[in-house]
Amino acid sequence: MPYICYETTAATEMFNIILFGPPGSGKGTQSERLVAKYSLRHLSTGDLLRSEIAAQTALGLEAKKLMDKGILVPDEVVVGMISSCIDQNPHVKGFLFDGFPRTVAQSEALDALLAGKGSSVSLVLFLEVGEQELIKRLLHRGLTSGRPDDTNETVIRERIVEYQRKTTVVAEHYEKVGKVVRIEGEGTVDQIFNKLSGVIDKVSA
Repeated sequence: MPYICYETTAATEMFNIILFGPPGSGKGTQSERLVAKYSLRHLSTGDLLRSEIAAQTALGLEAKKLMDKGILVPDEVVVGMISSCIDQNPHVKGFLFDGFPRTVAQSEALDALLAGKGSSVSLVLFLEVGEQELIKRLLHRGLTSGRPDDTNETVIRERIVEYQRKTTVVAEHYEKVGKVVRIEGEGTVDQIFNKLSGVIDKVSA
């Protein structure tokens, strides 16, 4: 289980990346490669929540209680889980954040959390893929994925619009401090990975 935290010393001097990409952009594939190459921990807030709940931690139990009532887990609980995981993983060189932050408030909370640990968001990468290419990829994926939302073009378009709506505000937040880099997400997997790696290598040098 990749999201369980094992150690108890605070992490410092981390290289932290936020990676965004619309449905069908290949973000999952690129995340796996980046985590492996740069010794990062892939931190998905959804998986982290499930892990905390399974481990029956105090934060996990609190989150489950809210979720069972149909209440969204508040930002402070999610941030608490992220903080715990960072503290307990001093061996990694940094984190690749997936699914968080999605709002300005979450961005500010993450910034404050990392600052308190002597770190910061190092880079925000946006994979950009044209809408028609995304639709084409998802419809093709729907032939084997078993996901009904990959087979309905109307639903796919709605997912793309929702992604754009949520990520625009985060992009604006980090553009103010010059941390956003947009990467063309069309081409082969290797070509896109090389573009991402090139940006990371330049920023981390």
